[in-house]
Amino acid sequence: MSIDKSLTRPLIDLLNQQDKLGNDKIEAAFAEVPRHVFIPKATLDDVYADKSIVLQYDDNDEALSSSIMPSMLAQLLDQLALEPGQNVLEIGAGSGYFAALLRHVLGESSTVTSIEIDREMVKVATKNLQKLGFRNINIVHSDGANGYAPRASYDRIVSTVGVWDIPDMWIQQLKPNGRLVVPIWLDGLQVIATFIKQGEHMLISDWNSSGAFVYMRGIASGPKVSKRVGSTSLRLYADDIKNIDTIALHSLLSEDHDYCHLSKILANEEYWYGALPYLMLREPKDAVFALYSVMDNQKAYGLDGEGFAFLTAGSACFVPYFGLGNTHCYAGADAFLTVEDLLNQWDAEGRPGLDRLRLGLYPRPGSRPQIETGKLYERHSHYLHVWLNTDPQSDQ
Repeated sequence: MSIDKSLTRPLIDLLNQQDKLGNDKIEAAFAEVPRHVFIPKATLDDVYADKSIVLQYDDNDEALSSSIMPSMLAQLLDQLALEPGQNVLEIGAGSGYFAALLRHVLGESSTVTSIEIDREMVKVATKNLQKLGFRNINIVHSDGANGYAPRASYDRIVSTVGVWDIPDMWIQQLKPNGRLVVPIWLDGLQVIATFIKQGEHMLISDWNSSGAFVYMRGIASGPKVSKRVGSTSLRLYADDIKNIDTIALHSLLSEDHDYCHLSKILANEEYWYGALPYLMLREPKDAVFALYSVMDNQKAYGLDGEGFAFLTAGSACFVPYFGLGNTHCYAGADAFLTVEDLLNQWDAEGRPGLDRLRLGLYPRPGSRPQIETGKLYERHSHYLHVWLNTDPQSDQ
């Protein structure tokens, strides 16, 4: 199928402006793989913009499958550090677009296997790839948590769905020193982590970026991590979501609303790539850190859009990403002062960002790791240690 590169040119220009294309092979893949073939119902303007497009919804209008925004796919390709001839496993085929990008970057001598849990999407992805003449891409209908043993072991495993824990089969099917690139859930954040296999079971990631992927279904799906507040359009996202009493929170948010102003005025990207990981890891024991969102074109308790929040027993502070320091305070200033103090600490420590975030994955059952900094999360099969390396001279 001949490709009209004038269609993909605006997307290439946009990704270059954002400095998202890590090398010439990645740029060539986006230039020569037409995204509109994989999303035929969307307009060309939407297809070749840097946005995610939902492919499937569930009965509650939650996204089941989507074509992820190209800048994040470019980040995945960069973090994978692909080499010709490698054997690669993708979890979450969707419409087949990322499998095509992988194949283009890897070249003819490589093997790509892509697993998809939805039978209809398997048919869609297979048809799309055949239409463009891609060969040696195996689309498998299966639960991605099992990996795909017939083609193991893999030089690279990449997930295009978010996970709460890393399935053991992925680790077993990854070659020694292989790379596993996966969006993983952390306290409301989603981080694209590049894990390097060390030994038989341990994984370490010191290369992480921000992500926003739909979450994995099937046997490896995680616990509920979001709650709607009352009958409003406000939704909270947090690891500690079970500790949030939404009935009590509804009462608190309904009674007392004031506006406060932070002394540190940050742009949206400064939160995502800087302050949020710090706030997440410095969460006081008597507070809950959460992200929030309000449905488009709606308001709840004076809030709209998206941001983050700190909730204490008797107060709450909601900080919009685009608020330029303006915050929503409820029932006093305690939660606001918590945010203010933490942002001042972050600033005093040199504003460590996402590039200083480190993750270590240790098998369970097994001895509980003793940590001196950061947080230790208990997941299905692992302990997940997350910390900020504030010493730029050392990654120890």
